[in-house]
Amino acid sequence: MTMLTTKEAMEARRSIRKFRPDAVPDECIRELLESARMAPSGCNAQPWRFKIVREPAIRRLLADAAHGQTFIADAPVVIVCCADIGGYLDGTVSGIQDLGRIGAVENRIVEILVDRVRQMKTSCTVEEIGPRIAANVVIAIEHIVLRALDFGLGTCWIRLLDEQRVKKIFGWDEKIMVVALLPLGYPAESPSARKRMSIEELLL
Repeated sequence: MTMLTTKEAMEARRSIRKFRPDAVPDECIRELLESARMAPSGCNAQPWRFKIVREPAIRRLLADAAHGQTFIADAPVVIVCCADIGGYLDGTVSGIQDLGRIGAVENRIVEILVDRVRQMKTSCTVEEIGPRIAANVVIAIEHIVLRALDFGLGTCWIRLLDEQRVKKIFGWDEKIMVVALLPLGYPAESPSARKRMSIEELLL
């Protein structure tokens, strides 16, 4: 295992679409999940949930649900990255109350957030609150993406997917939102770096 600095990991990361068939050890998967567990989230709600898929038949179903992106099935592991909607709402309330108890935030902020969650539970649709929840999950996913490099593993963010088809594979209801698929394995390619915007282009 080669430990990279955060800067080195960000510079070395590539989207990998060709994988060797070698199995990914369970201990590596556990380390990746540990890195996700350490991610920050709003009010410490920790809404991320992950399904580890190794079975070839299920990987093929996921590839089909991602509009036939066949390379997904070629990865020895696919991590289905999800959000627990109920867990996010309840976790937000308990998290902000914890922050209030230790004096990290003012009571008025606690009241604002608790009231906001109450409104979301009664009047907001999944489509309305989905982006807010997903923003938390993507941080945890990127922790996995960068940590994977320490084990010589490659990944590729997949957002082009039919969420309902993915949920049907596992029998998930509307309480679970699929945020992304993350094929994972040892790279069988070394893509060159893609063009990046200059800092000047990023500034408003």
